[in-house]
Amino acid sequence: MGGTVLVKIAICDDEEKAVSLHEQAVRESLHSCGIAYEIETYTQSRNLLYDIMDDGFFYDLILLDIEMPGMDGMEIVRRVKEFLPKVKIIFVTSHTEYAIDAFELAVFRYVPKSDLDARLAAAVTDAAKLIELEEGQEYTIRTLSRLEKIPYRDIFYIERDGKNASIVSAGGISKVRKSLQQVFEELNAPEFIFIDRGCIVNIIHVMKISGGMAVLKNGEQLPVSRSHLQDVKRQINQFWGAHI
Repeated sequence: MGGTVLVKIAICDDEEKAVSLHEQAVRESLHSCGIAYEIETYTQSRNLLYDIMDDGFFYDLILLDIEMPGMDGMEIVRRVKEFLPKVKIIFVTSHTEYAIDAFELAVFRYVPKSDLDARLAAAVTDAAKLIELEEGQEYTIRTLSRLEKIPYRDIFYIERDGKNASIVSAGGISKVRKSLQQVFEELNAPEFIFIDRGCIVNIIHVMKISGGMAVLKNGEQLPVSRSHLQDVKRQINQFWGAHI
């Protein structure tokens, strides 16, 4: 997988020494697994915000301290997510009492400074591999009147709709006059699995399997057929085991 996607990373901490340490850890961890990256560093949160909000800088991953002068990391994330809703956030901080708030902000990982050596490299590598996984491929719908390309990462699920397959994605619902099996074979990607005879889901968007339902990150819940349940759990575990 490595090297096909350039992962753009920002590191922000008001202590220059911390920024240098985090940058070194990022470079070492991503270099060792062959992931291409670019890094920008900041010691003032307002500069990070200015670059994103006013100059249109794009980042896939931001490493951020929580306790900083002027504006804390929680508020920075709230404002950044308005411009970069899919950005992955890793909080690197000594303030463990913020962990629950970080979870509510859908932060990718929380790394205590007291355990930096053991956990930061793994957090960065996991985030970068997930970013690589989410980028790249597109599903193309061609008819006489239209050509539509849907990035794999944007597809939540595909369900049978009479003689059509309905592709439900971040961009809305797109119908293609094909069977689910045809679409599944055309996708040809391990993140797509059948959870029912009438529904294919994108594992990347599954938050958990609970009460016979696949709960997606966008809040939707899809029924998993009883006959598929154990196999669905096995495939999800196998998928993340191979990619993270």
